[in-house]
Amino acid sequence: MPAYVIANLYEATPHPEIAEYIERIPATFEPFGGRFLVHGAMGQEVKEGAWTGDVVMIGFPGIAEARAWWDSPAYQEIAPLRSRHMEGDIILVDGVADDYDPASTARKIREALPAE
Repeated sequence: MPAYVIANLYEATPHPEIAEYIERIPATFEPFGGRFLVHGAMGQEVKEGAWTGDVVMIGFPGIAEARAWWDSPAYQEIAPLRSRHMEGDIILVDGVADDYDPASTARKIREALPAE
């Protein structure tokens, strides 16, 4: 099942270290099968709510690979290049299987509702 690293990055201060981080990060994905799916410098269109910052989404074959990438010495070496100049929220999340049926989630919600 795929997994994703999703970041909402904001309050970026332009700095040469951020450019270096962006140049170096793809090499850290390679051993773990990761790749950019969304790279927020391209902007986004807000449809509801108030979204500040840029979205970054990185796909991995599974959550184990996503965790291993995050904890890897190669990524941890470059992470301060970003974190010194950019605030943000970052999560690792499982994707859904190809055969995912949202109706099963709806059933679980209905089962958890108090009886009327």
